Amino acid sequence: MEQSKTLTVVDLFCGAGGLSAGFEMAGFRVLAGNDTFEAAGRTFSATHPHAVFLPGPIQNLTVEQLMRQTGLKRGELTVLVGGPPCQAYSVYNHQRGMHDERASLFREYLRIVEGLQPQWIVMENVAGIFSIAGGEAVHAIKLELRELGYEVEEKVLKAEEFGVPQERRRVVFIGNRVGAPIQHPEPDYGPGHDLPFTTIKDAIGDLSPLANGEDPGDIGYAHEPRSDFQRYARGNRTEVSNHSAPKLGKVNLDRLPYIPPGGSWRDIPYDLLPAGMKRAKRSDHTKRYGRMTWDGLSCTVLTKCDIHWGAYIHPEQDRAISVREAARLQSFPDSFVFAGSKTEQYVQVGNAVPPLLGKAIATSILDVMQDANKGAAA
Repeated sequence: MEQSKTLTVVDLFCGAGGLSAGFEMAGFRVLAGNDTFEAAGRTFSATHPHAVFLPGPIQNLTVEQLMRQTGLKRGELTVLVGGPPCQAYSVYNHQRGMHDERASLFREYLRIVEGLQPQWIVMENVAGIFSIAGGEAVHAIKLELRELGYEVEEKVLKAEEFGVPQERRRVVFIGNRVGAPIQHPEPDYGPGHDLPFTTIKDAIGDLSPLANGEDPGDIGYAHEPRSDFQRYARGNRTEVSNHSAPKLGKVNLDRLPYIPPGGSWRDIPYDLLPAGMKRAKRSDHTKRYGRMTWDGLSCTVLTKCDIHWGAYIHPEQDRAISVREAARLQSFPDSFVFAGSKTEQYVQVGNAVPPLLGKAIATSILDVMQDANKGAAA
């Protein structure tokens, strides 16, 4: 039997499917995804042809429906993945928990875990969850999962250490109910590791130049791939989608020529600064109106690549980065064509787990499973 037939994944809060794409790269078979975001569901469906997308709130998703749609029986699923919002969740703060929708979403996630009884679970969240109530939310999450029979360990992973050309921190919970060791992936990229960081030039240097506001539709590449990352991203494609530049107004266009690579709002003449920033301290808002550098890493890709809020100006061209450039910085392959409006496309990209980070997580679980199989066979 093929490995991918036996290694199965269901992705809750799946969005466009970045985490499950990484699991597919590692050899898992994604059976289903659930999300409320309709445009993300269209992207997920197009990029996960073997999976069924189940639209709507997780509150409306039943375990019976999941098993019926996937053909799974209780206890058969290899890995349940997803990123339920946990920021408000704590068993030590019932009042806050009862009235906060984000906490109830985690409760719904637990309901699916209890009903499906997956062998493994993977949850990701913002690293800031550690600071909530002195770490109580993290403690509560682990306690609740332990009561369902899962041993869980968490670790903050840096996306750039796994080949993603972006500084991004996420806490990743890995757990299982099969008594196997829990092992987070070990970094491969950056100082002290085998490979150098993937730079912005490695990531987007082969994409065709654009003018401010230009939307060429599907467009060919600027030149042959010149990095391993570009070869990975392109696959066998000859054209790329979602590569159109947001339209910046004249006041912003007047500011951009003053900002060098690695520069920011501090390089804009005082009389051209937004009114609120004329009062800012030079030490504040370090990434605002930031221009990327070819040899650096991207700042964290958010759901809006708004130049007023971060370093989202192209290293050479006087424009904001396109959806495709943001997707490359998140390590999405170009085969991911994002559905919906441009605003919805940026949201899908910014909310995603970088696929290469997902692949590293999946591979670490697979390594443990294979070691266990070897031990059982010996």
